[in-house]
Amino acid sequence: MIPQIEIVPPRSRLGIKPGSISMADFLQRIAERGDVEAFRKLFQSYAPRVKSYMMRQGADANTAEELTQETMMTVWRKASLYSVEKGSATTWIYTIARNLRIDRLRKEIAWVALPEGYDQQESPDALPDVVMSEQERKKRVQEALAVLPADQLEVVSLSYIDGLSHSEIADRLGLPLGTVKSRMRLAYQKVRELVEDLK
Repeated sequence: MIPQIEIVPPRSRLGIKPGSISMADFLQRIAERGDVEAFRKLFQSYAPRVKSYMMRQGADANTAEELTQETMMTVWRKASLYSVEKGSATTWIYTIARNLRIDRLRKEIAWVALPEGYDQQESPDALPDVVMSEQERKKRVQEALAVLPADQLEVVSLSYIDGLSHSEIADRLGLPLGTVKSRMRLAYQKVRELVEDLK
């Protein structure tokens, strides 16, 4: 059975200093015969310090209290595992406290499962930088078309808007095929010069 002891500030009348050989003796008494009085003295000396440590690490008062209780219960149950050769009683107790704090933090991390197949789905929306680039390109093309000579703009419109072939444009305008191709080439070069830096 684990003794129920309230966390209280350390009392000077105990005459105990954390880390002294007395602490190791108390752990030994707890391990060998479940000495409740030894545990009480150990608890009253370390519990306030462990709680302060937990709060310095970011725990609220209630969580710090809980972790301190867990730490001291672990000390009671596992006192037989303590060995002076492995370090001081203080180091051993604070190691227990630190490990319990880490375990608590791991349990508190919220895990949100992604929808099935989430990693295989691509967003139907274009990336913002792609949208901006396309908008800028469209604007530049419109500006380039606006400054084309009327004869070049005419053949471009018939080709890209009406979908006519070069021969059909030549027939509609009554122009030689070579003239249509020449105007298309000139128009294309002017438009490309204005938008090529966006490619």
